[in-house]
Amino acid sequence: MLRVRWLGRVEYREAHDLQRQLFNASQDDHLLLLEHQHVFTGGPNADMSNLLTNPATLGATYERTDRGGDITYHGPGQLTGYPVLSLPGRKGGGITETKAYIHQLEQVLLDALNDLGLKDCGRIDRYPGVWAAPASGKPRKIAAIGVRMSRGRTMHGFAVNVNTDLSWFDHIIPCGIKEFSVTNLRNEGVEASMSEVVEKVSAVAIETWGTQGFDIATTAFPQTTKGLEDFEGRRASSDPAKDEVPVLLRDRKTTRRRQRQLDDLGLGNGIAITERKPSWMKARIDLNSGYRRVRKTLETLELNTVCEEAGCPNIYECWGESTATFMINGSRCTRACGFCLVDTQQPEPINTEEPHHVAQAVEQMGLSHVVITAVARDDLDDGGASGFVETLRSIRKRVPEVSVEILIPDFRGRVDALECVLAEQPDVVNHNLETVARLQRAVRSNAGYARSLTLLARAKERGLITKSGLMTGLGETDDELISALGDLACVGVDIVTIGQYLRPTTDHLPVQRWVNPETFQMLAERARELGFRHVEAGPLTRSSHNAARGLRSFTTTA
Repeated sequence: MLRVRWLGRVEYREAHDLQRQLFNASQDDHLLLLEHQHVFTGGPNADMSNLLTNPATLGATYERTDRGGDITYHGPGQLTGYPVLSLPGRKGGGITETKAYIHQLEQVLLDALNDLGLKDCGRIDRYPGVWAAPASGKPRKIAAIGVRMSRGRTMHGFAVNVNTDLSWFDHIIPCGIKEFSVTNLRNEGVEASMSEVVEKVSAVAIETWGTQGFDIATTAFPQTTKGLEDFEGRRASSDPAKDEVPVLLRDRKTTRRRQRQLDDLGLGNGIAITERKPSWMKARIDLNSGYRRVRKTLETLELNTVCEEAGCPNIYECWGESTATFMINGSRCTRACGFCLVDTQQPEPINTEEPHHVAQAVEQMGLSHVVITAVARDDLDDGGASGFVETLRSIRKRVPEVSVEILIPDFRGRVDALECVLAEQPDVVNHNLETVARLQRAVRSNAGYARSLTLLARAKERGLITKSGLMTGLGETDDELISALGDLACVGVDIVTIGQYLRPTTDHLPVQRWVNPETFQMLAERARELGFRHVEAGPLTRSSHNAARGLRSFTTTA
């Protein structure tokens, strides 16, 4: 099956790590379509004299990568495509096979550009890529190609200039070619939007590589190029840690913007918060002795739990069994995701004693498995990663036999922050995808579908047990949920949870549908068919519900 994904704006290194995991671990074919932040890239044999300006002075970066070709530029207004394919009948990666694949890739782009209205385009024998007016004395490059091929499997791909700012190419000798210039569709008289180019390229790619079946999913295209929706589209700085990070308060402005996003998606107002819930959505209140004991322990040590902060319906059951999900790094989040009840006021200073208090609570509660999560702390240089590190160390020093699951934020994509946490070898690395690709902007406007998949791919590449979760009832279809499950399976996620979204307040996203238990059973069956080692699916399922059972199930069948 060919899985075609439009991922929006993605950092170069994230896209590279994601496609590498798909290249190494997935049995499916993939076409990742996206835009990059401003970045210059070059293959291992690139001539560095073709980089004419220090990228840092431009607010850009340089990435040495493992594709063929010389130095090129990627950035906003350019459609970059990464086909990760197993080519039939091609088991090697020699020159002849690579040239044949490049010719096929060029043809995909030529057909798509012709359909968009660029009739005068073609090839130049000595230079890979697609050229406008190729027969003229001065052809102009409109699409660059650079690939890697090994054992018949492909990585990297192409970059089509849609409405790219061509002044960026003045800082390099593009692909080492001095004699010809670079162009874009707009300069060639073709006024096509990015969404139109994505649609055409996807259609031709499916005709070429999707004959055994295909699946398409796209993140929503932004209605504007400025504002909060373009949070990840800020011009990159030479030091991302010093970028200004807003603290997003859940206020009327946020609610109105979210409503506009819902209207754009055709979701309207959904189910009224006052409407009676179906019988299967009712959680039983049970103030049992175990619940009271856990509450007393948490209050004594001044600890936070996501059980309380997120209004989990399973709190009485879990606390009654002496299990809890501790929330570190305070109780205030720097993001205002549309589904989440956690407080979004200005964060308070980190409590340095918190890791020790968590370890003490784990010991007092006699836990055998503990889940540690946190609010997003985009105000901190490491995104709060050090809090996970210190808490893991404190627990293992005090109660070394306890298994530890971490439910982590994305750390704004910071590889160094994630690496610090993964180096502690947690027993389970959990990061929730939350929803399908199409709804990402409305549900969690400052996170990203590709970023979450990349985080999970990076954890899996290090041999760790990985876990993720999806919510239903936000406006997705069952087919979209199955597509998202497929993406999680392709990056190697081991454990998945699927549960019904519940609207905390009128300032949050409305519920669009109540998903019945039979549908959850169907989704669980499909997830198992996709290869997940453990699945929890049901109306009241939450990310940390039965977490110990998930780990036991995985380890006993491994």
